[in-house]
Amino acid sequence: MGFIEKITEWLLEKEEELARECAVPKEEIEYQIAKVELEREKLKEECAKKIKSLDDILMRLRKIESIETLKCATKESK
Repeated sequence: MGFIEKITEWLLEKEEELARECAVPKEEIEYQIAKVELEREKLKEECAKKIKSLDDILMRLRKIESIETLKCATKESK
């Protein structure tokens, strides 16, 4: 577990403790939830774009492979 993950975990544990003592305003938690959900959506979009780009590259490479395979098979049969 990296440094950032450890700090995040520690902060969440402290926030849980404060919530049990009713020391965290509900609005603050709602704000944090909304912020994390927004970041999550941005990340999902970014990952989807990157996956699509990789899929496009993979499709082109497979096409190149097919062309090369057919070309070589045709040359060998002559």
